[in-house]
Amino acid sequence: MTAEPTSRETPTPPPPATPGEVRRALLAEEVGQFDREWRAAMARAAEDLDLTDVYRVLERWRAIAAMTRHDAVAHRRMLDRADRVLAGAERGTVTADDQRAMIARRLGQQ
Repeated sequence: MTAEPTSRETPTPPPPATPGEVRRALLAEEVGQFDREWRAAMARAAEDLDLTDVYRVLERWRAIAAMTRHDAVAHRRMLDRADRVLAGAERGTVTADDQRAMIARRLGQQ
């Protein structure tokens, strides 16, 4: 007997592992921010001889890339809504803690 997904389940691809895979999985509007954060972390690592921040940046963007791969339309809707809330055009109704918890649940971290 094999473990086959039911008709309601959609297999989720594994999260991207390398910086290049992460970058390719992102929405076009997020690539520039990833590039800036990645290059800054790499520059600090070269100066400090410490990769901690490089790993932190990679893990954060891996999670974003995984969400995007899982449902790019929902991720784009979330970004669009965040832009509207930040611009004052719409009032946010979910706390940051609630949002983090929802993201963690969707990533299977809770």
